[in-house]
Amino acid sequence: MEPSRATTRRHLPTSPFTPRTAAPIKTFETGDRVSHDREGIGRISAVEGTHAVVVDLGGGRLLRVMSPFDKLHTL
Repeated sequence: MEPSRATTRRHLPTSPFTPRTAAPIKTFETGDRVSHDREGIGRISAVEGTHAVVVDLGGGRLLRVMSPFDKLHTL
């Protein structure tokens, strides 16, 4: 059995299938209300560029979420 590839396969111009497009990067602003799939509802307390955000979950709990923000949704 061969190991899986670390890179994606290139798209051939003669292929009948459409190439995969990268999902757009989610952007957040300080004060946005968000929902985390596992941790629950919170508010963005800090934005660290496009690579990380800090979510205040209440009760003194802070959660740093790295990009891509798959488990974080804006309310």
